[in-house]
Amino acid sequence: MSMTPETARRPQYGAPAPDGLITGETPVGFELIGVKKRALIQLMGSRVWGRFNPNHWDTHYAHSTGLRNPIQTGEMCSAYLAEMCVNYFGRHFFRQSRMTCKYIASIHANEVITTYGVVRGKEAHDGGVRFELEIWAENEEGEKKTVGTVSVDVRP
Repeated sequence: MSMTPETARRPQYGAPAPDGLITGETPVGFELIGVKKRALIQLMGSRVWGRFNPNHWDTHYAHSTGLRNPIQTGEMCSAYLAEMCVNYFGRHFFRQSRMTCKYIASIHANEVITTYGVVRGKEAHDGGVRFELEIWAENEEGEKKTVGTVSVDVRP
């Protein structure tokens, strides 16, 4: 059974198909199934993500600055959103695509974040279809943390 956007689910085994799950036939209004991640303080303090600022990994320091817990860097949430997009667009996400994000609320250590996406527009052009998506990430209480848009060309 081949996967289509209408029957798509998060890949069960390994990586998604190289061409992704979105095709020129995918309708406006199609909802992407997101990824779910816990904000782990061990990752928040890595050199890759936030080691330069103790607000991202040191609980005592974060409390002294008025935070209830260390906060994740915005780049970590962008990575969650990008992972969701790669799951659906495959290789197309890496060519002539654009993702913009606005960080509207802090993500604190141990929060569980889920990403979401909806196709808001599509336009056929020579050689493919350009998709416009609304994307966002929220915690378990439904509080939006990051909002943004994605534009991706899907070509055969």
